[in-house]
Amino acid sequence: MSEVKTDKISPKSGTALTVGDSGDTTTMQGNVNITAGSIASGALTASNITINGSSVNLGGSVTIPTEANPAVTSAFSPAVITTSVQTEVTITGTGFVSIPLVTAVNSSTGASIVADTVTFTSATSIKAKFTIAVNGDYKLYIENPDGNASLSTQLLGVSTGVAYTTEAGSLGSFAAGSTISVNVVATSDSAITFSKSSGNFPGSLSLTPSTGVISGTESGSTSDEAFSFELTATDVEGQTAVRTFSISITVGINNSGQFN
Repeated sequence: MSEVKTDKISPKSGTALTVGDSGDTTTMQGNVNITAGSIASGALTASNITINGSSVNLGGSVTIPTEANPAVTSAFSPAVITTSVQTEVTITGTGFVSIPLVTAVNSSTGASIVADTVTFTSATSIKAKFTIAVNGDYKLYIENPDGNASLSTQLLGVSTGVAYTTEAGSLGSFAAGSTISVNVVATSDSAITFSKSSGNFPGSLSLTPSTGVISGTESGSTSDEAFSFELTATDVEGQTAVRTFSISITVGINNSGQFN
């Protein structure tokens, strides 16, 4: 093996510098800088490197393929879940890969809760079940198996659910034509509005949505009758509770009609 050590090799002006003969292998050790010149076109056409799975000829160029991060594109369904109750949330978006890691991140504290289970439906839809014990707003962090990930801008609310404290069933029995006032009570961590979702009140009675009071002077009954109805209590977050109640009207002999 021959060895030549020199500080500089300069070809004669107007000529080319040749290192080795055809078929020889020339190895440069360590860090080698080639400056003040260029490698002639075609001189390295057989040499290439691989970048992210794509072969690139030295002196050439290539577009490196990239993979999109998963992204949430619409509100979660449901948008609010009840504290400490396992609930399935549908997540709609793009770029989901089976099966991603889904984590709820509290937007105030940064605390994170990994989903109990995740079901992959398609690249645009997944379902995650959460049991979250702390009320608040949560962003969802979604990470595909390849490491691509994103944090949603959409929020999943966790709130104390609506619960009736008034037992289902009869709210009382009243004489026909009497003035009636009864109320139902439900609790939540925000204001509640009541509505009648089915059934009927006795004649001339109505519901005050903000208080749950059913009141009025009964009219129209000609025989004993129990009026059954279903009330829905809804809080500010849209959580609901439904319960069935009844009010009975009794008709005495003076109200039942004339005997001949």
